[in-house]
Amino acid sequence: MCRNIVPLHNFTPPATDAECHDAAEQFVRKIVGTTTPSRANRPVFDRAVDEIEASLRRLLDDLVTTAPPKVREVEAAKRQARSAERYEAIRVFQEHKRAERAG
Repeated sequence: MCRNIVPLHNFTPPATDAECHDAAEQFVRKIVGTTTPSRANRPVFDRAVDEIEASLRRLLDDLVTTAPPKVREVEAAKRQARSAERYEAIRVFQEHKRAERAG
């Protein structure tokens, strides 16, 4: 799954239309394999984003859960901590490899 697509279900406040649009656009970009479509493909790209956004909104509106709503700021902090941990592990690995080559 693309790391840029974040969960939108069961948050307080609920996901906004802009968040749904951004998630739909990111999904289409991932499927198409490009961040910006050509002028010839722009209408098809935009239509796909609109259709997925509408489906996403219906999905989020219709889902039910008994779990308490999550707080956006707390979840964002968790994502940032995981990311920092991941990048630190990469940095340590790269330093180790450089040391091996030098030594």
